[in-house]
Amino acid sequence: QVQLVESGGGLVQAGDSLRLSCAASGRTFSTYVRGWFRQAPGKDREFVAAISWSGVSTYYAESVKGRFTISKDNAKNTVYLQMNSLKPEDTAVYYCAVLTGGSYYTPSDYGYWGQGTQVTVSS
Repeated sequence: QVQLVESGGGLVQAGDSLRLSCAASGRTFSTYVRGWFRQAPGKDREFVAAISWSGVSTYYAESVKGRFTISKDNAKNTVYLQMNSLKPEDTAVYYCAVLTGGSYYTPSDYGYWGQGTQVTVSS
């Protein structure tokens, strides 16, 4: 059974940092694009970042570019999201996912999802 488990969320103040982790089990995803999405209350799920299977290419939403960094450890089947200079508007449930379709920024192209981890940034 494939599982993606996120961890590392929490309550922080504006300007603080958090590091999210997403560990996969049940299957190796080292040759897949891995992504992070987030969903705030009352809003659609939105793309945050993605990383190619090799880790060479990374992609970011404009709203997080320069503050967030996605990385991966294929040996651990784990992807990370380092979030710096957090803002209240970053508050959301963060989900990791595995791309099984063609568009890295489209949620419906991801076939595997974690359960999400809450990130709350207070002002």
